[in-house]
Amino acid sequence: MEQNSHMGTYNLLESKQEDDTYTEDGTVDYLKNPANKKKTGTWKACGFILGNECCERLAYYGMSSNLVRYFKYHLNEHSATASRNLSTWTGTCYLTPLIGAFVADTYIGRYWTIATFSIIYAIGMGMLTLSASVPGLKPTCYEKDVCIATKAQIALCFTSLYLVALGTGGIKPCVSSYGADQFDDHDEVEEKQKSSFFNWFYFVINIGALVAHSVLVWIQDNVGWGWGFSIPTIAMGIAVISFFSGTKLYRNQLPGGSPLTRLCQVVVASFRKRKIEVPLDSSLLYESSEEAGFSNSGSRKIDHTFDLVFFDKAAVVTPNGSINPWNLCSVTQVEELKAVIRLLPIWATGIIFSTVYAQMSNLFVLQGSTLDPRVGISGFEIPPASLGVFDTISVVFWVPVYDRVIVHVARRVTGQQNGLTQLQRIGTGLFISIFSMVCAGVLEVVRLQIVSRNDYYELDRIPMSIFWQVPQYFLIGCAEVFTFIGQLEFFYDQAPDSMRSLCAALQLTITALGSYVSALLVTIVTIISTQGGGAGWITDNLNYGHLDYFFWLLAGLSLVNLGVFVVLARKHTYRKPAAAVR
Repeated sequence: MEQNSHMGTYNLLESKQEDDTYTEDGTVDYLKNPANKKKTGTWKACGFILGNECCERLAYYGMSSNLVRYFKYHLNEHSATASRNLSTWTGTCYLTPLIGAFVADTYIGRYWTIATFSIIYAIGMGMLTLSASVPGLKPTCYEKDVCIATKAQIALCFTSLYLVALGTGGIKPCVSSYGADQFDDHDEVEEKQKSSFFNWFYFVINIGALVAHSVLVWIQDNVGWGWGFSIPTIAMGIAVISFFSGTKLYRNQLPGGSPLTRLCQVVVASFRKRKIEVPLDSSLLYESSEEAGFSNSGSRKIDHTFDLVFFDKAAVVTPNGSINPWNLCSVTQVEELKAVIRLLPIWATGIIFSTVYAQMSNLFVLQGSTLDPRVGISGFEIPPASLGVFDTISVVFWVPVYDRVIVHVARRVTGQQNGLTQLQRIGTGLFISIFSMVCAGVLEVVRLQIVSRNDYYELDRIPMSIFWQVPQYFLIGCAEVFTFIGQLEFFYDQAPDSMRSLCAALQLTITALGSYVSALLVTIVTIISTQGGGAGWITDNLNYGHLDYFFWLLAGLSLVNLGVFVVLARKHTYRKPAAAVR
């Protein structure tokens, strides 16, 4: 099938109408008939995408927020093992997007990638529900939180979870980019709406998380895990229905071929011509002659930049040189590689932030399990994982405040259209996250002092309210609004057009590596702190441990990471696409 080279050509997946102008492959080109642009995209299409994301995140957080307790009390795992297994699985959920991004950008596009992997996701959720509800498949419990699971039951549970992890790989890297695709970069009104889209995209994520942390966690702890996993499965089904319901309104970009192949071609061509001098006049470098300012990969052409000049050798035309793409690459292709390389230092500084964020569904929950969960005189007990609702409330509060207040105030001060630059926004969140770890550390110091002073070592819950954890959750939520949304926009905006799913996946691997780093730190700390027969920092009974030391470690790493980020952000050069012929 022939592919149209215009990035602005969208497959509307709708029945043909007499006034539509079609390319040879049946896609609608709204550049040829501007009336088509009014029928599709923008907020009328994004409503279905946001609905899909809200329900999918409800399913994900409803399943994962309390998972560390399921591992510990139903699969009968040690605290450190449960924490490590959760971090490893979470990391995999954010690593598989590399697979989904490659499939989307290379073969079937974002629409069909989301659709296909959603089905895999739903199957995994269904299997997980069966593993927690069907006799013989679910662990045997003698009383509440006293259970034994066979190896086969554990295997079924983790098989289901990793099938879900595979399913998330096709959704996570595509859905935010797919929503942003519904806005035309060359339309000033739609360009402003796109920036707002990322704020509201993260807003609906946290609406789903709000329901998960408040309602579903309570059901899991008080009704049962069968219902606790069934409801997220139903939510995932609704997410799939919402996505397909907007099919006729979507603007779909055609896949532009393997982005990894194009990047490798630049590296190989540069190495082959490593002894050739790059001309001072950049106009002598090779550029494709595709029409309307678009390259043959479907990307807008990118202006030449003067850093990373070694890769410019790939675009040098030699007297008897071959036109083979492994010998000669266009300037745009070279700049695509440069753009990805420029993202890597900023990408690396997000890993420690994600390590901090990972504690919210991990060590924060274990810390909360040692505190008094009762609310008022009614005796109602709030599940420890439900404290995550305050992270969600924080996000729900700060997103509209940022979008409606902070942006306008910052715009007057900085002169930036979006108030803060993307890197300024990310850096602000990194700074705030330090105080979350400080709050968690201070709380643990006070908690251990109460334990020591009153000899509460054998108490499961000490007489200290769980609501003292609220500040650390609220601060992480505030940091999210700045850092995670800033990263979403930064990796989308700075990515070459044909590599946006790949770069969205690259942004998601920050969370994956953050979870893996968390698991690695727990392992290293456990090995070192238990030498000589010591109890260790993270013990099965936290009253004998020093969880505060772990929080201080993360606060220190976050401070160093912030300093590195500031240095890198000052040196970063933003990508600028060449003006397209309209």
